[in-house]
Amino acid sequence: MGDSSQPRTIYGPPRLLDIQTTVPDPRILFMKNVSIPLKSSPFPIRANIYLPKSCTSSPGLDVNEPQPEVQSKKYPVIVTYGPYGKDIPYSSFHPGSFAEVNAEQRSEFSAWETPDPVYWCKQGYAVVRADERGTGQSPGLLDTMSKDTSDAFCQVIEWCADQEWSNGKVGLLGVSYYAGSQWRVAARRPKGLAAIISWEGMSDYYRDRCRHGGILSNNFIDIWWNRQVLVNQYGLPGRSKLKFPPDGPGARGQEDTIEGDLSEEQLVSNRNDQTKDNEAHRFRDEDYYASKEYRLEDIEVPVLSVANWGGITLHLRGNVLGYTYAGSRFKYLRFITGRHDLPFYYKEQVELQKSFLDAFLKGEDKVGWSVPNKVSPIEVTLRKGNIGFNDAKKEKAYEKRSEGQWPLYSTEYTDFYLGSDHALSRNKPDPTKPEQIGYKALGSLDKPELVQFVTAPFEKETEITGHIVAHLNVSVTPENTQNEADIDLFLTIRHIDRSGNEVFYTGTAGDPVPVCKGWLRVSNRKVHEENPKHKPWLPFREYFSTDVLPVKAGEVYGVDVELWPTNVVVGVGGRILLEVSSGDTQGAGIFQHNSDTDRPASKFAGQNHIHFGEGFDNYVTLPIIPEHI
Repeated sequence: MGDSSQPRTIYGPPRLLDIQTTVPDPRILFMKNVSIPLKSSPFPIRANIYLPKSCTSSPGLDVNEPQPEVQSKKYPVIVTYGPYGKDIPYSSFHPGSFAEVNAEQRSEFSAWETPDPVYWCKQGYAVVRADERGTGQSPGLLDTMSKDTSDAFCQVIEWCADQEWSNGKVGLLGVSYYAGSQWRVAARRPKGLAAIISWEGMSDYYRDRCRHGGILSNNFIDIWWNRQVLVNQYGLPGRSKLKFPPDGPGARGQEDTIEGDLSEEQLVSNRNDQTKDNEAHRFRDEDYYASKEYRLEDIEVPVLSVANWGGITLHLRGNVLGYTYAGSRFKYLRFITGRHDLPFYYKEQVELQKSFLDAFLKGEDKVGWSVPNKVSPIEVTLRKGNIGFNDAKKEKAYEKRSEGQWPLYSTEYTDFYLGSDHALSRNKPDPTKPEQIGYKALGSLDKPELVQFVTAPFEKETEITGHIVAHLNVSVTPENTQNEADIDLFLTIRHIDRSGNEVFYTGTAGDPVPVCKGWLRVSNRKVHEENPKHKPWLPFREYFSTDVLPVKAGEVYGVDVELWPTNVVVGVGGRILLEVSSGDTQGAGIFQHNSDTDRPASKFAGQNHIHFGEGFDNYVTLPIIPEHI
């Protein structure tokens, strides 16, 4: 499994064909299925290339066709590389979402989570949309987010920088997968790469996506793999006839593989299945995860990282820490709200993207991105008031504030103590009263087992912005004392307004979500305080197999649980609630942790406990911004 697996045969077509064509269009020059050679593989990467009409030197251009009589120009290049199908129209991939996209960013060439080529060509950019290795029309091993597929991406960037129609500068722009892949390829420093805009894109494969606190986030990976990736594998028979329910994204409308189908045996040999690999591998020092590692510090190009406060289960953490650790001289972090699919195409956000790329790909910097200390590195969107969720118009009214660093300069990390009376208070509970609160282990989203702790009403408006950590003293009474035991902790921060109603925010799919969440498998509790990345407000864990610690029946363990960074402004009379549960609760959406293999009843069933009394302080540390106290 993964890059470190035993060598296997990778099947290509019986014979590689030149499948490149030129597609007539009055607005752009469109070359389809251009083959980009790879040094590391006998198989090419296939890409669609969209050029402004003023370009007269282009691959595949039919010289017998009448051409515009304009001077040949060179253009900066925007590249996307991913597994969802360069030829699948956005309108097919997710019809409901496409219907809501800003009309200026919609065309028949639009594709899910990528920039619209018609718009960007009009702005003087070339756009290259590549099928990732092993998907679409690109033969080879399907192994998403791996070292080898990142190497292929690197070569695609360098090829684009060398083309006659390129000015030699390449930028990366895209959402989600098309953002997460940017971090790892930028760390390889490909020739020609000049800037990246990672828009809601995780940077840590293990911690952000696959194993939250060491717990497998299997449900999303299953849906994502089976609806968006596997169905687009190179050589899969009948791709063009596949259909999905209309209530979400899916690889509908793909063309069949031009060079022919592969057998089921060949298809299996040609892929590493994320659903199986992530379930089989648990630790970062296993080759499966280790082969995907890279250093954010190796990134040198300018970075614009755009994080969504509502992305509490997939991308948010990665955007924040990607910004934090990138080695770039010019790096910026912007916080937004709203659904996962639409803000990328808002008029004001496209103008932001264009100004950033213009600065570093064209040398036209009207904002000051390329001038040291000219543009604030941080812009925070303040989630204040109960405006509802999935309402773009109301969310655009949220106040924004520029800041000089992350975490914010003025942060006061403030402990709120849990009490056995379910209070959350700045005052420590009486240590002379040894007590415990128990709840059933192995809860699920359908039947959550949880306990809640809530503050008194706030007397002043209070802003919470930054990283949160909770310290808990926990134990387990296993259902079967003969078996090995463990504890999975699921934590949630909720905002209760002065009328007693929970304030929900817009989640990834437009669903209602709480303030933030955090997770920890107690056997993975070891913290590496010697690591420079360890902070009191952000415990650093390696999640190595060598770090696993025992969990024994009846023994109390003090653990620090990382919750993801967040922002909320609590009004007068509002309250903050901390929820501790043994499984996913409201707000998890499709990002559930319900694998029977990863969380077997034989290990996790029983009764979990939180302990109070002398030596057992339980607290959540909130990043309070004092100007708002």
